[in-house]
Amino acid sequence: MDPLIAWVNPRCSKSRGLLQLLEDRGQQVLQREYLSDPPSVIELERALEMLGESDPRVLIRKKESLYSELSLDQADRAELLQGLAAHPELLERPILFKGEQAVIARPPELGLELLAIDA
Repeated sequence: MDPLIAWVNPRCSKSRGLLQLLEDRGQQVLQREYLSDPPSVIELERALEMLGESDPRVLIRKKESLYSELSLDQADRAELLQGLAAHPELLERPILFKGEQAVIARPPELGLELLAIDA
């Protein structure tokens, strides 16, 4: 069985909501606090692959002021990935991984769809 891995921010209500949903269903999850252990560009590329996406913008919190301050709205793919790796606070959360699949669990119930757990 593939382990569940969640990139979370413990201060984020969506991250806490996902973890609670999983706990309520008896699911074990390995938590990665991405602010203190930020993903590398390679890990971000892999996450995009697992999400079935190619545009790094799906991983970015575009409403954050830092997104504009860094001019990421004008950035190319490589610059976006570098920006995310350097500024993990821009990362959309939570992201749940299982096997070769991933989902951005916003709302948290989307994580249940990945797991094929009845909500």
